[in-house]
This record gives sequence, structure tokens and C-alpha cells, in this order.
Amino acid sequence: MHRHHPMSAAEPSALRRRRLFYALATLGIIACGLIWRRPELGLPLLAAKYGGSMLWGAMVFFAVATLLPSAKLFRVAIIAVTVAAGVEFSQLIQIEWLDKFRRTTIGALLLGRTFTWWDIAAYWAGIALACTGTIGLQRKR
Repeated sequence: MHRHHPMSAAEPSALRRRRLFYALATLGIIACGLIWRRPELGLPLLAAKYGGSMLWGAMVFFAVATLLPSAKLFRVAIIAVTVAAGVEFSQLIQIEWLDKFRRTTIGALLLGRTFTWWDIAAYWAGIALACTGTIGLQRKR
């Protein structure tokens, strides 16, 4: 079976545009997520916490979509909810090197530190909003 680079010249321009949109959405959501939890915004604690988690879920959705730009959005959403839940459940695993990584800023941003079902709910809500919004944008075009 022949495999080609994900952004090969043979990739149709519509697929390249879709991949670019998803990649830019991923980067934009990362920027928003980093700003969202800044104390200077003065957001209430729950809004900062779970709004940030919703943004993280949306980021996972768009990251998966970037990797699989030709996939149906429902499939992307299923993969994203699985990844998001898996990352949250991984917090129940206590391994010294992993715990040490989680205590770093990048580790906390990527993997979190403390398991909670509420985070999973927030991730899934963010994924649902990202998927629904993307479907809405596609229908407009």
C-alpha cells in the first residue's frame, strides 16, 4: 500500500483548505485557552475552570480534524471524546515520571492533574460545540 505525506501535492485543494482551517482553529483555541484562565480576566472560578476545559475539548476536536481532514465530523467527534476521556482517566494512573511531568506547566496543560467527571463533561460539551459550529459553517458554504 502506498502512503503519501499528509500534505502532498496530490491532496485536493479543498482538503488542504479544510486542514488549514482546522489547524488554525486548533491554534486559535490554544491561544484562547491560555488567555481564558488568566486571573486578570477576573472570571468566576467555575467559569475559568470549566470554560477552559470546554476550550481544551474543542482544541482536541480540531486537532483530530487536522489529522483527519477527510473524515466525517461525527467520526472526528467520537475520536475526540475518546481521546479527551482517555487523557482525563490517565490522571488516575500514578507513575512517578508521569506525575512529575504533570507538575510542569506543559504537563498540566496537556494532561491535567486531578481526575474529575466534571472535566469530562466540559470536554465533551466543548467537542459538541466545536462539531456543531463546524457543521453550521459547512452548511453556510
